Amino acid sequence: MDNLFINPGKEQWNLLTKRPAFNYAALEDIVMPILLDVKENGDQAVKKYITKFDHASLDILLVSPQEVEDGTALVDEKLKAAIQLAKNNIQLFHESQQQDIHKITTSPGVLCWRKSVGIQNVGLYIPGGSAPLFSTLLMLGIPARIAGCSNIIVCTPSNAEGKINPVILYTAQLLGITNIFKVGGVQAIAAMAYGTQSIPAVSKIFGPGNQYVTAGKQLVNREGVAIDMPAGPSELAVYADDTCIPAFVAADLLSQAEHGADSQVVLVATTSNIIDEVKAQIRLQLQSLPRKDTAIAALINSRFIVMEDIDTAFDFLNEYAAEHLIIASDNAQLLSDKVINAGSVFLGNYSPESAGDYASGTNHTLPTNGYAKAYSGVSVDSFVKKITFQELSEQGLKNIGPSVELMAEAEGLQAHKNAVTLRINSLNP
Repeated sequence: MDNLFINPGKEQWNLLTKRPAFNYAALEDIVMPILLDVKENGDQAVKKYITKFDHASLDILLVSPQEVEDGTALVDEKLKAAIQLAKNNIQLFHESQQQDIHKITTSPGVLCWRKSVGIQNVGLYIPGGSAPLFSTLLMLGIPARIAGCSNIIVCTPSNAEGKINPVILYTAQLLGITNIFKVGGVQAIAAMAYGTQSIPAVSKIFGPGNQYVTAGKQLVNREGVAIDMPAGPSELAVYADDTCIPAFVAADLLSQAEHGADSQVVLVATTSNIIDEVKAQIRLQLQSLPRKDTAIAALINSRFIVMEDIDTAFDFLNEYAAEHLIIASDNAQLLSDKVINAGSVFLGNYSPESAGDYASGTNHTLPTNGYAKAYSGVSVDSFVKKITFQELSEQGLKNIGPSVELMAEAEGLQAHKNAVTLRINSLNP
């Protein structure tokens, strides 16, 4: 936690916004053979890697209805109620993203509109290791359902006994998702990308994962399989002024740091005193965390920055383009107008990032590694294609046809011109 910087100049910003780096070339050397093996050998290869990495021996990859029923029965009723509350909030927020069809007359007799159509086949990857992310299933499954995706499959790793985490099974049945496969890791990405004897190929793959899963997604993306977004380790930036509550800020930083040793947290504060108080709280709160060692490792990648000028601070935060940004200030609403680049923003002292992770209603699948400069988080839009339509009447073609003819001829595309000319001539015998 010694990474303290006082009013750093812009020449330092490139270093301060740098994320923990992976050797992607070395990763690809590991991941590519698995992808190719599954592509060529299907279920046989998938089962081989499940045995190798998850230490499970599986004959059938598809989770049975009985397994779902048995798993659901094991979930605590209070947790079920909490998941239901989260589902309701996430559903409300995402339903508001649906768009009606608006037909526009661009010229007399020329009608144009756009229609959202759900991607038919989508695959959701749900990590199930040290932190089984049933919340991610809510974040992906709900907008997929709202978008009208016809076929939704879930891949998630089993334990050594071949069982899926019961809460993931409960969440899946709550969403009406029945195609759940006991596959994790790169082999799951390959199976969804190429299809196997058991697992159908999908058009788009969603979901977080470790560096190998991420590399796998990026590699299949090169082959034309769509993915939700480029992704890296989770990250959080916090802006804190004198109205912040240091204990809350420390708790937020630690909540992100416990994700993994490669996570990154950044605190931009208006004074050194705030940083000192937050660091003291971090040391205090660390002692009671079960994932203490993970959080400590992540804090090695942390940044503690004093920026006295507000505009400079937000210029820096926009350059960082955090996955999650907390504005720990009583003036958070006003300051939020300065935000240009961020995945999701949390305003005020009582808006922890954890709320967005689970139950406020916004989506927690967000761009990392600075991709928030160009990418949005997952939404209903992520699960649809937007198809445009146009309909021209005879008069409409007469109105714009001559312009189309001139433009096509100017580009040297005579057949384009002819497609219009033939029609206009047929209307003027």
